[in-house]
Amino acid sequence: MTEQEKEILEEEVNTEETVENTVEDAAEESAEAEAAEALDANVLQAQLDELNQRFLRTAADFENYKRRTALEKDDLLKYSNAKIIGEILPVLDNFQLALKTTSDNKEVQNVVKGVDMIYRQLLQVLEAAGMTKIEAVGHAFDPNLHEAIMQVDDDSVPEDTVVEELRAGYMLKERVIRPSMVKVSR
Repeated sequence: MTEQEKEILEEEVNTEETVENTVEDAAEESAEAEAAEALDANVLQAQLDELNQRFLRTAADFENYKRRTALEKDDLLKYSNAKIIGEILPVLDNFQLALKTTSDNKEVQNVVKGVDMIYRQLLQVLEAAGMTKIEAVGHAFDPNLHEAIMQVDDDSVPEDTVVEELRAGYMLKERVIRPSMVKVSR
């Protein structure tokens, strides 16, 4: 074998080793790239899942917010008159006291009739706004509707029954504006 043949053979061996190394390097790079892509895909899928869950929670929170504000708006409209009606109740009490006035004098009777007409008109306006009187006498005592200030012995009615109303109580729709002040049997 000649020197030239040896060199060619060595070059072929070197070339084969270089090709083998290049193929191995390419395979390693390809495997690393595939692993990186798989890792990226998993990371991206996890991020997508997390963002999707956050979106769903935010959408649910927004729906709850819309429902809550709609209910608050309805309550505000429904009970917007409560404060003014509460301030008018002492006026109603005074009208009731004025109507209890009795006299044989014709002029006083005419004034009482006028007061009665004004009282009834005021009641109609308040009832149109949703106010109702709490019925107390003869009903069972309910601490949500009545304010007991006295207990009396009365065998003619069952225990814890309202026997007398000292001050009328009123409700606006389903809400108590002022409880009835009552005497309760023992």
